Amino acid sequence: MTRESRALLRGAQSSRSPDSRVIPRSAPRPQLCQILREDPGLAAALDPVSRAAAIEECIAPVMHLQTGRWSGHAPGFSPGGIGLLVLDGLLLRRVGVDGRYGAELLGDGDLLRPWQGEDIPATVPRTIGWRVLRPTKLAVLDQRVTRRIARFPDLTARLVGRALERSRNLAVNLAIVHQTRADVRLQILLWHLADRWGKVTRDGILLPLALSHTVLAELVAARRPTVSTALTDLAGRGLVLRTDSGWLLAGDRPSELAELP
Repeated sequence: MTRESRALLRGAQSSRSPDSRVIPRSAPRPQLCQILREDPGLAAALDPVSRAAAIEECIAPVMHLQTGRWSGHAPGFSPGGIGLLVLDGLLLRRVGVDGRYGAELLGDGDLLRPWQGEDIPATVPRTIGWRVLRPTKLAVLDQRVTRRIARFPDLTARLVGRALERSRNLAVNLAIVHQTRADVRLQILLWHLADRWGKVTRDGILLPLALSHTVLAELVAARRPTVSTALTDLAGRGLVLRTDSGWLLAGDRPSELAELP
């Protein structure tokens, strides 16, 4: 571990000291985390020797978001950094044009730069907003953290891969919303989300996400009443069932999935 990393960890530990006199209340030190312990998928990009060193070196400040609206701001983020890495939680990014909204669901492992492009005038006026659907923990990959990550090129490559994967998921979402029927759109969307978040049970695939009818409507580009009607129809056919734990997908995957990229 470098001298800088040791100093950061000592600072984080002292801020959690029970002696409130150590750190003034007006200037608390940020909580820090070891990124690769929080995100094993990133650690898997490295060989065992490099991984041990990277776990100790790659330390980042942490942000915690509570459920509700989020401005997208990261106080203290230094220019030139990678952005924000979701360590745990669930977020919805909403984009509106002329009162109609589309949405993107984001979770563990996704990279965010909410401020990017916000100050550039757009030919098509749009509204952009964020909602935190589940308490969320973010690693702040600012300029200092980015320099530490740069010592391990395979980590940088894995992060670039994460960004590209997000763009591919958006392409799949576009293909889904072009399906004509709302019930087909919903069923395909839920199966698509299950590839990432689903859990196999004896009754089917459980998608443990508390997605409201309003959120689903934005994800499939439909009106909320239309989504409610379509979900009632899918439940009547035993294909999609609401449970206390989320959404249960029963039966076979929709045949339309074979046509998606």
